[in-house]
Amino acid sequence: MEETIEGFVEHIIYRNQENGYTVANLVADGEEITCVGIFQYLNEGENIRAKGSYKKHPAYGRQFSVVSYETVIPQDSQAMERYLGSGAIRGVGAALAARIVRKFGDDTLRIIEEEPERLAEVKGISERKAREIAEQVEEKSDMRKAMMFLQQYGISQTLGAKIYQQYRQDMYSILKENPYKMAEDIAGVGFKIADEIAARIGIHTDSDYRIRSGLLYILLQAAAEGHVYLPKQILLNRAEKLLGVQADYMEKHVMDLAMDRKVTVKELEKTGGEREQIIYASQYYQVELHVAQMLHELNLKDSVNERQVYDNLERIQRAENIELDEKQKNAVLEAAKNGLLVITGGPGTGKTTTINAIIRYFELEGLDIYLAAPTGRAAKRMTEATGYEAKTIHRLLELNGLPEESSGSIHFERNAQNPLEADVIIIDEMSMVDIFLMHALLLAVVPGTRLILVGDVNQLPSVGPGSVLKDIIRSEKFPVVELVKIFRQASQSDIVVNAHKINQGVPVALDNKSMDFFFLRRYDANVIISVVLTLIQKKLPKFVDASVYDIQVLTPMRKGMLGVERLNKILQQYLNPSSPEKKEREHGDGLFREGDKVMQIKNNYQIEWEVRGKYGIPVEKGVGVFNGDTGILREINTFAETVTVEFDECRFAEYSFKQLDELELAYAITIHKAQGSEYPAVVIPLLGGPRMLMNRNLLYTAVTRARKCVTLVGDEKTFYEMENNKMEQSRYTALDVRIRETY
Repeated sequence: MEETIEGFVEHIIYRNQENGYTVANLVADGEEITCVGIFQYLNEGENIRAKGSYKKHPAYGRQFSVVSYETVIPQDSQAMERYLGSGAIRGVGAALAARIVRKFGDDTLRIIEEEPERLAEVKGISERKAREIAEQVEEKSDMRKAMMFLQQYGISQTLGAKIYQQYRQDMYSILKENPYKMAEDIAGVGFKIADEIAARIGIHTDSDYRIRSGLLYILLQAAAEGHVYLPKQILLNRAEKLLGVQADYMEKHVMDLAMDRKVTVKELEKTGGEREQIIYASQYYQVELHVAQMLHELNLKDSVNERQVYDNLERIQRAENIELDEKQKNAVLEAAKNGLLVITGGPGTGKTTTINAIIRYFELEGLDIYLAAPTGRAAKRMTEATGYEAKTIHRLLELNGLPEESSGSIHFERNAQNPLEADVIIIDEMSMVDIFLMHALLLAVVPGTRLILVGDVNQLPSVGPGSVLKDIIRSEKFPVVELVKIFRQASQSDIVVNAHKINQGVPVALDNKSMDFFFLRRYDANVIISVVLTLIQKKLPKFVDASVYDIQVLTPMRKGMLGVERLNKILQQYLNPSSPEKKEREHGDGLFREGDKVMQIKNNYQIEWEVRGKYGIPVEKGVGVFNGDTGILREINTFAETVTVEFDECRFAEYSFKQLDELELAYAITIHKAQGSEYPAVVIPLLGGPRMLMNRNLLYTAVTRARKCVTLVGDEKTFYEMENNKMEQSRYTALDVRIRETY
């Protein structure tokens, strides 16, 4: 039976900041009542009127379960004293609250609201403090009203506080006229949330604001698929599906957005000479254009004595006991002659030897050299291969973890105002670098510094938007050295030989006569998983001299019988089974356990890490853990509600339980996530999948992740279908066009 109770909040026992769920002690008619429910905004000392019913909790006894409530303005002097002295008003304690109420009695609230200057009549209150108290009481009252208003539209406490902080009293008019403005102004409010709020408020589906916000949302969503722009017709078709509004009705809104400089409309020549309109979110166009201009500025020619270069190379070859072929020598010469150079080639074609020769050449010239790669693992490999310290690009640019005020984008200490102090910068694994990271890097490189970009153009493209390496090569405006010869040592590896065959579409012999490339034919998903487990637990660790955790399962998909999600649950049971010694934490429909292999699945520029030395003492600190970083979950602290993960290079990072959405199990990972990493052995289950995904590019990337052994388990028909499928999801990028424009 529903009842109404009224009283003052004596003590808040518990509050969940995310959803507003609160347990509070309420004193009503001298009786203490435990109230539970969603309280959007509540302070100790406040008077409330609550509707609900009494329930019996098995552990905590009788509680009043609140369905709805409203704050009641303190009417008498006693209630007012309680409210002012509760700590709700900054700078007013119990003693000062008592003095205020003694002075003004039941008239206290009216005095604060209408004649706040009179508070200065009370001993200990200056005119300035009187104004502050009045402002705070008004602010609390405004915020409470705002929260009540937002509550009608199902807006959570956390989001409500963000909306109020952003707009204050303008909030009411913005919500009634254009709730979509929130998607632009407030972090955490996307188009979908704004659209839900708009629907509850009663805004029409063909509202101008809704269509414009929807179009921008689609362009930003397209970036998550790797696109920098969308052809106009594709944008309108997607908008039609999302918004339920006809495409031709939205044409004028695209032009309005262009007038407001929210989007940029360009024309692009298609094959066959036809021209089509393409639409960028304006900031994406600016970034693409700026990258093209900065590449152009770096592309300086240097006059060098070629004879001298070749003489130095002879000395390097003797000292390092290496033999370079003509292409590799040419790469060193081009590096000496040019401000910008691209070196590309598949596995075993001598990219690392070439990088080493370039480093040694510039060392002889007395130049400062920086090495970097997009991921921690790739940087570690680069360090091992060259003997030179390589950093991630984020660390090279000195990420400080704080978003810039205006744009909300991340901030690097190294930029146009504080460039990198190097003569030569070599970036490896360039296929993984997206347009935004490239932009940040180029801002920190001054013309006159040599920039050498090394990568395999046949790898999968970057996770972020753009196709930077391909577009730079496609522009035909910069020197490119393509290494094609497979070196003798590499040609003894079937991993290398077969990777090149896959790339060229030459059939691979799946006859298991190899020492490092195996295909185990199995045709049932559960049998495949059983074979995968046997390989990881028993066969491969000894074969490649590595731990169980070093062997990586790579799969094309997330969903399905052999998808990442199902595989990880099964592999966790066998590779890290539950035990009384290991703490666990359920999260979503999964589970984390101490000892689990985990991966970060989004860039977090704020999270702090530390490198621990002997006895766990921190020896280095930094910020930022990135999409694709893997580590071991070392500790679950149920008291502090945190988990500690040890990533590569002994970096320890601490996550709150709320941040567990950023982690997932990594016994099996998608081939996309394995980019830039190399493992002693990889196991690849293959059993059909969507044609767009199951392509040559993906198979090639998976096979080239292995250093010592590749084992494919599944259906050879799927293997050959992938090898013959040259379909790649085309990315809408035009960096090559922008580069040609700058020339």
